[in-house]
Amino acid sequence: MAIMITDECINCGACEPECPNNAIYEGGVEWAFSDGTTVSGTFVQLDGSSVDAAARHNPVADDVYYIVSDKCTECVGFHEEPQCAAVCPVDCCVPNPDLVEDEATLLAKKGRLHL
Repeated sequence: MAIMITDECINCGACEPECPNNAIYEGGVEWAFSDGTTVSGTFVQLDGSSVDAAARHNPVADDVYYIVSDKCTECVGFHEEPQCAAVCPVDCCVPNPDLVEDEATLLAKKGRLHL
């Protein structure tokens, strides 16, 4: 499953540089699939829809850091545990119960983001 950042976030920013997929953004910042990945051209999202990888998307959150679920692999294929959760001083990087994914799915997502 993807990781999410709860409202308890203190906006310290420790998590952002730790993400190998560049899936973490500061609140209010637009995001793109191409940010920090090798994706270009058309990208198929988890819901099956296609988007331009360089297209900017509205922030998921305005007040706290947030994680783009379609880019989060829980660090599978990179690290033994999600690095955002490992460095978070207030333990607000937690599994998203609405996005349960097994290891094979997370590895496939990693493969799509890092060609």
